Amino acid sequence: MELRKTRTIILNEGEPEAKREEIRRYFHQTFDIDEKLYETLKEDATFYLRADRLRHPLIFYFGHTATFFINKLVIARVIEQRINPRFESMFAVGVDEMSWDDLDATHYEWPTRQEVREYRDKTRELVDGLIRNLPLKLPITWEDPFWAIMMGIEHERIHLETSSVLIRQLPIDQVVRHPLWDICRESGEAPENALLPVAGGRVVLGKAKDHPLYGWDNEYGRHEAEVAGFRAAKYLVSNREFLAFVEGGGYRERQWWTEEGWNWRTFREAEHPLFWINIDNGWRLRTMVEEIDMPWNWPVEVNYLEAKAFCNWQSARTGRPIRLPTEDEWNRLRDLAEIPDQPWWDHAPGNINLEQWASSCAVDRFPFGNFYDILGNVWQWTETPIYPFHGFQIHPWYDDFSTPTFDTRHNLIKGGSWISTGNEATRDSRYAFRRHFFQHAGFRYVESSAKVEVHQDQYETDALTAQYCDAHYGPEHFGVPNFPVTCARICLELTANRNRGRALDLGCAVGRAAFELARGFDRVTGLDFSTRFFRLAARMQEEGYLRYAFPEEGEIQSFHEVSLAELGLDEFRSRVEFYQADACNLPEKFTGYDLVLAANLIDRLYSPRRFLTTIHERMNPGGLLVITSPYTWLEEFTKREEWLGGYKEAGENVTTLDGLKAALAPCFRMVGEPRDIPFVIRETRRKHQHTVAEMTVWERIG
Repeated sequence: MELRKTRTIILNEGEPEAKREEIRRYFHQTFDIDEKLYETLKEDATFYLRADRLRHPLIFYFGHTATFFINKLVIARVIEQRINPRFESMFAVGVDEMSWDDLDATHYEWPTRQEVREYRDKTRELVDGLIRNLPLKLPITWEDPFWAIMMGIEHERIHLETSSVLIRQLPIDQVVRHPLWDICRESGEAPENALLPVAGGRVVLGKAKDHPLYGWDNEYGRHEAEVAGFRAAKYLVSNREFLAFVEGGGYRERQWWTEEGWNWRTFREAEHPLFWINIDNGWRLRTMVEEIDMPWNWPVEVNYLEAKAFCNWQSARTGRPIRLPTEDEWNRLRDLAEIPDQPWWDHAPGNINLEQWASSCAVDRFPFGNFYDILGNVWQWTETPIYPFHGFQIHPWYDDFSTPTFDTRHNLIKGGSWISTGNEATRDSRYAFRRHFFQHAGFRYVESSAKVEVHQDQYETDALTAQYCDAHYGPEHFGVPNFPVTCARICLELTANRNRGRALDLGCAVGRAAFELARGFDRVTGLDFSTRFFRLAARMQEEGYLRYAFPEEGEIQSFHEVSLAELGLDEFRSRVEFYQADACNLPEKFTGYDLVLAANLIDRLYSPRRFLTTIHERMNPGGLLVITSPYTWLEEFTKREEWLGGYKEAGENVTTLDGLKAALAPCFRMVGEPRDIPFVIRETRRKHQHTVAEMTVWERIG
């Protein structure tokens, strides 16, 4: 089976059975080439090395791509049974690079390479069976089970690339050459760069929902812009061109760097690009598994901060307004080149899609009209932090793909690299990374005096999260007390004469109850499955304030800012931490709690019984479990057979309280009687939800 030169799948044409086989072939090609990548690691011990101190060891990524299939298929309700809940928790979260100034010292007890390989084999067998047997009709849309399968495939192709970057950072004696990953052997002196004109014009970006290819949610919607004419570098910046910056003291002079860039440079003690090797009589280059004499005509590979510093230095040297292109300018350059899109090309037009080598090549090897490497060779940094297009919608099966990056801290990279395949190699792809991040990425500079527009939405505008921001931090409505404050107050009253070491706010949403619990507990952990909520709670903990736009009437919005200081909570925020986690499959590290608050959670879980029969494992003896719920059972969230109550059995009513007592009886005793806790959620100025939750309290016995 050809592992290279693959194409992403066209999802709206063809015969269903032929399409089924095409997807199946694409799945196995993807799984195979991912595993071939790890054959470059010398030995089992290599899997456990930290190639980058801000990232997990490669054993995590080896397991993560398989785990992703299972977790997304569970969320999409394509499957009910997990393969290995421990792995599917351990390998689920922690992919995105951590902030360079916020190291995570969490200890993981990783499984063996063989155990992960066996897990991957089981995952492959399961997904293969689904592809063979699930009903398939065209077009495949993003509500279809096959969309979840495509999601897993394209996700694995992303990690084919990101893992290759980590392998490139391993000690050279820990990797081995492999025929599939042979590099370009051509090198020479670099051509002199020049700025060439690019005509201005209109750029239209964004996919419609009926687009024939798979896409990530940030690709959908619509964006239009008029781009002023500019001049762009004929070539990507080569190693030779960048050398002048290095030898000119660019890494030692603060004036060329942004504040963020200089802080990073100081932290890393960087003196030259990461993949350059300084030897006595010159320079060498680290490719994925080799060290070679410096190919001066290959593109330099740097992060955004280094590329930006070079542009500032170049601007001062030339007296011209030199900077990186915006996303719109890059797309204007691409559109003028009239490049066909993958998968409709006959062969890759540049060093992309693994159709050439497992490395970069000369910057003057692949022409696109008057320019070179508009696509391929290395990704190209832009000035544009990623943002949502108008009409953007979060995909419900992967709500943390895009939204965590809409923070103005993740800049877009465009054009793909030699290892970019599948969705990555399409026109509409939009990938963004933190500015200190290393990818197979370089840059092309432009000359333009046009202002760079940063699409910085200062206010959270997602309707659901805005409602929760208001419910947690906004004013009371109709005299009904704030719900998370009430829950936390009762919890503190209940634990007044008990241990108050650690508390867990499970299903914490945007975090108010966690902060309130910190008034009495030494440490509070807030967990939520939804990144839409978790990221706002984490932002409140980090920055101390949130802003949100609230729908008042039709298109009219009101704008609000709330802060911990105003609520008398700022002094407690150092006691609180937030993570993303699945309540039905919690990672092992979340344990040892004296209080667990599960507020309005159980009737939104896919397996409430599993949660209730395992939560005691996370609690200290004598600890309290506090549950609130309005018992609104809906098959949209919980399959009928998983309901705890709200149904008849043998002609008799079964209430949720009955179900709670039955599920918790082995490990808990009920404390006191249930009590009603009302709450109000404001939807618009004149529309509110008034609901009454029932609170029950349970003491961990044994």
